[in-house]
Amino acid sequence: MNTAGHSEATARRGLELTPFRGLRYDPDRVGSLAAVTSPPYDVVVRPDGLHHLQSADPYNIVRLILPQAPTAVARNEQASDTLRRWLAEGVLAADPEPGLYVYEQSDGDGMLQRGIIGALRVSDPAEGVVLPHEDVMPHVVADRADLMRATSANLEPLLLTYRGNGSASSAAELVERVADHPPLLATKTEDGYSHRLWSVTDPADLARVQSDLAQHQALIADGHHRWATYRRLRSEHGSPSPWDYGLVLLVDTARYPLRVRAIHRLLHGLPVADALAALHGRFRIRRLPVSLPQALEALADSACAGNAFLLAGDGAFHLVDRPDPDLLARTIPVDRPVAWRTLDATVLHAALLDHVWGIPEDDPARIAYIHDTAATVEKAERDGGTAVLLHPVREDVVRDLARQGVTMPRKSTSFGPKPASGLVLRTLDG
Repeated sequence: MNTAGHSEATARRGLELTPFRGLRYDPDRVGSLAAVTSPPYDVVVRPDGLHHLQSADPYNIVRLILPQAPTAVARNEQASDTLRRWLAEGVLAADPEPGLYVYEQSDGDGMLQRGIIGALRVSDPAEGVVLPHEDVMPHVVADRADLMRATSANLEPLLLTYRGNGSASSAAELVERVADHPPLLATKTEDGYSHRLWSVTDPADLARVQSDLAQHQALIADGHHRWATYRRLRSEHGSPSPWDYGLVLLVDTARYPLRVRAIHRLLHGLPVADALAALHGRFRIRRLPVSLPQALEALADSACAGNAFLLAGDGAFHLVDRPDPDLLARTIPVDRPVAWRTLDATVLHAALLDHVWGIPEDDPARIAYIHDTAATVEKAERDGGTAVLLHPVREDVVRDLARQGVTMPRKSTSFGPKPASGLVLRTLDG
């Protein structure tokens, strides 16, 4: 797929964001709004984070997005039963009229992000409207699809970005204007982020925002598996149906640039000593007797010169860089752009995981993908495995590859801040 094709498709049909009746917690029925929220399902660090959230409040959203039961069927039935019970009890209730939602996140360090939550028309990559930048794992898509079928709901919004026209656009103007008014809800979660949500229901406002967004394409920043799930379920249900749309948060990165972080790997059953031994003669290896922040600084310095990784899990940090050019020539596919072939994630998956260590990237028994750096190291040390820490990719590299129709290796990037799960949901009944 080429950039020209994307441009033509975008000119024909851009982003179609529609209002919906948001499903929200009744603050009078729960301990606090902060206590019922969660990070997105794939960011919750199991098992500690899951158990912590479950105990925070009996109505925490993890009971829907990550139900716990012995079998997959039982988990999905549990989520469906829980959602029906909370609706019957009034714990969750639909807003009186359809709207779009302005959502704000901020922290104590001056970070401020605002965007619009709505139901976005689901499209295929060939249309060039919503651009993926990572491949997906089929078993994760199947798992999310089973959960969405069982609950008939979009339980948490994806994070999409687009490049607007700054503060001059209709959508940006509306976001700033609405944020000057009292919100529907406001809460501060234990990670230090403050969250505010407003509903936009005025037909003229909705029309201006929809007209503005129709001129743009979006990049999937977080939620590739859920977007693939939306596409699968739309195909299953046929059109027209509520499954033609999926819940998203759209952020204009011309106004609110996102942070880009790496997603790290935890290799189960591979001690650090064995991992390093297999790399001997293929990479330069240096042991760093330093703290985690200092090790990450060393990784950043090395990443500027070429591919570099940090291995941990034995109480120390090992900087692995300067790969053997012959190894890369034998293992890296040559039918992709140079920007793709030189990605750390590409080298990690093609050269190290596939060729050197023989670890399938989609086998949860052998590899886990963790966003939190310290948690990855701690789990490796506790379990006797190997943590592989990566340096983040720049957003412009991600967007340029996506516009060329080139997907990055799975779990290559972590854009943020991610929307909290549990502030607004969307049901698809009927």
